[in-house]
Amino acid sequence: MLNGDTPLPLDDRGVTYGDGLFETVLVRDGQPYLWDYHMVRLLAGCQRLGIPAPARDELDPLPGRAGPGLHVFKLILTRGSGGRGYLPPASPESRLRWQYLPFAANEQRWREGVRVRHCALRLSIQPMLAGLKHLNRLENVLARREWSDPQTAEGLLCDHEGHLVEATCMNIFWRRRGVLETPRLERCGVAGTLRQALLEQLPMFEVDVGPGHLDEMEALWLGNSIQGIWPVTRLDNDEGKPLVEWKLTDVHREFQNVAQRLLGYPELPKVEKP
Repeated sequence: MLNGDTPLPLDDRGVTYGDGLFETVLVRDGQPYLWDYHMVRLLAGCQRLGIPAPARDELDPLPGRAGPGLHVFKLILTRGSGGRGYLPPASPESRLRWQYLPFAANEQRWREGVRVRHCALRLSIQPMLAGLKHLNRLENVLARREWSDPQTAEGLLCDHEGHLVEATCMNIFWRRRGVLETPRLERCGVAGTLRQALLEQLPMFEVDVGPGHLDEMEALWLGNSIQGIWPVTRLDNDEGKPLVEWKLTDVHREFQNVAQRLLGYPELPKVEKP
């Protein structure tokens, strides 16, 4: 198994077929956040795809090499080379690569919230890949190409059956009739590590909901394990025309601050009344 930030050969199956997995981990002064959640997801992906998993004693020291300050540690694991066409080798030799990138969270989006939009693209339903952070992310790339307005922070994605699933690179959360909910991810979508930690920390339910129900939501958030939680203040349709607006309240802050603590970010003050 090769290691480091060296290039992958052109015959690597991760390059040719997206045959692999990746994790992006927030690291502060060498301390990774939600590390065990990332490792559980990586191992689950290895088991489902049949890729040999690196040993934990090989992986655990890696985030500590990021050095002082805030970084994103990106880890890529591929099946390696070999096989005939799509047929993988009977005994694959997986490849591990990683990279450390300096990072600064967008604190303005924490405080002021974000504008998002619906995407026209619909996610394919494939339960075998649901929840995994695999390397084939072309659907997300196509969805992200749908807008270029810098005022739009994210795009919401539905599957082909019309269920809300996720944003292009974040999970979705909302409060409806006083209850916290998040989309069920048994058919498609990425089961984020922050999402899993919040499900364990809070009374939150996984549900199937269509986009037409978003105007019922008392609060809407997007989040992942790098950026934390962004409250949504405006939702547009897939042409950029406004559909729903929300005012920031202390309900938004309460949910955000659970995530802030999980990621070592500073807690946010209560919303100032006008």
